[in-house]
Amino acid sequence: MDKGPPLIREPTSVGELRALYRDAEARAARLRLLIEAGRDLSAADHDTLEPLLSAAARRAALFAGLTEGEAHLGHDAPGLDLIAPGRAPRRVGGLLLSRENGAPTVLDQEDTEALAMLRQLMAAAIDRVSRDTERERLLALLRERERRLENVIARLFSVQEEERRRVSRELHDGVAQTAGALFRQLEAHTTGAGHDTMIRLSAMAQGLVRELRSAIADLRPTALDDLGLFAAVASLADGLAQEGFDVDLRTTGPQRWPPVLETAFFRVAQEAIANVRQHAGGPCRVSVRACGEPESGVWMLSVRDWGKGFDAHFIKAGAGDHI
Repeated sequence: MDKGPPLIREPTSVGELRALYRDAEARAARLRLLIEAGRDLSAADHDTLEPLLSAAARRAALFAGLTEGEAHLGHDAPGLDLIAPGRAPRRVGGLLLSRENGAPTVLDQEDTEALAMLRQLMAAAIDRVSRDTERERLLALLRERERRLENVIARLFSVQEEERRRVSRELHDGVAQTAGALFRQLEAHTTGAGHDTMIRLSAMAQGLVRELRSAIADLRPTALDDLGLFAAVASLADGLAQEGFDVDLRTTGPQRWPPVLETAFFRVAQEAIANVRQHAGGPCRVSVRACGEPESGVWMLSVRDWGKGFDAHFIKAGAGDHI
């Protein structure tokens, strides 16, 4: 039975053996060139791209038996085209190979294919780093815009609180003082004619003073500025307790929080407790929790009540009719 010719033909002469050895060495050199260049270029970033491209260009020159190898960036760069991968061909640089005397370069087909693959690796690295750089630029721009927006919001918040302080001082020093003086005058003249009327007017004036003081405290409680969030929230909780609510207040963490957080969390607590007072349906159990963890950046406030709440159907039916 004829087995046919062997799959691997043995060399017939020393010359042929030497030729096969040279071919194997050439293939190994091409493979080493691509592996080493690909490994280095895959790690390139904005700061290391150009040095790594220059090193790859020098490797290409030595591989081709030349003395000069340079890599240039840009669509109009001199040398062999470096085309970025993608649907639309885009030239991102050039690979310039030459001899010292300027003699033309002559390469066989396999060497030319190896250099073509090296140029693809170089172009891919240029394109990737360019995209990464642009992405970082856009992210930095976005972060800067977010920072500016935060500053604007913080400034608006600060201006609002400053306005509250100003109104609070004006009410305290103006209207509240006048109402207090009126109450004292009426209280001093509750004898004689019109006694019942004077007593009624005195009670109205006293109620007005209480309402003004409450409004002043709501605008900007001094406890928040002087003692911090915990003290201000405790004051709100005490107000509920005085009305018969069973308030469980628990606070953990530093006494003073960042000013912006103190103000924001106090306003949340103020609104939440006002909702308890309005919608719980009378005295009930209320839980208030405030926790600050500066190390982990966690700040938490919770206000919970066990009241009857409100009629959601009624709220939906009359939406927009009341403030």
